[in-house]
Amino acid sequence: GHALGNIGKLKAYIEAKGKHLRFAMNGGMYMEDLSPLGLYVENSKQLRKLITKTEGYGNFYLQPNGVFGVDSKGNAFVVTTANYPQQKDVLYATQSGPMLVVDGAINSAFKEGSVNVQIRNGVGILPDGKALFDITKQPMNLFDFARFFQQQGCANALFLDGAISRTYMPGVGIEQMNGALGPLIAVIN
Repeated sequence: GHALGNIGKLKAYIEAKGKHLRFAMNGGMYMEDLSPLGLYVENSKQLRKLITKTEGYGNFYLQPNGVFGVDSKGNAFVVTTANYPQQKDVLYATQSGPMLVVDGAINSAFKEGSVNVQIRNGVGILPDGKALFDITKQPMNLFDFARFFQQQGCANALFLDGAISRTYMPGVGIEQMNGALGPLIAVIN
């Protein structure tokens, strides 16, 4: 019923329930109160509506934007906002933007060599259907970030956020527990 606010608080919450946090990443853009900006589905319940508005300030409105989610069978997906209504049996979903890669092509709004560089995080779907999450170690422009997902074979990939991006990947030594974050994507067992 309320935003936890960062990965450190998520980890404490999960561990208090006797579970183990294996992975976490901020999962999209959010409002001042840390509530999701755009579609948010948790445990098959839609808590925030899909935003179909195409004009506005910031990366969220850079078109096309999209949705990352998981269906009730455990299949991950990344689709454009326009294609989201065709998704069935959605268990979890978060809307963000812009799409990095759409049908194998880098978003045409991005310019190679752009000097707009930030730390960035995103998610793409690999050819085998698995989700690939990435966070940059160094500031990077959107074109180069999209090219990374394209080179991994992702037909579709979504930008999740920029400068505030955080992740928890203990297997590779990344444990960014601080920050003020809205939606969080996590793997828990």
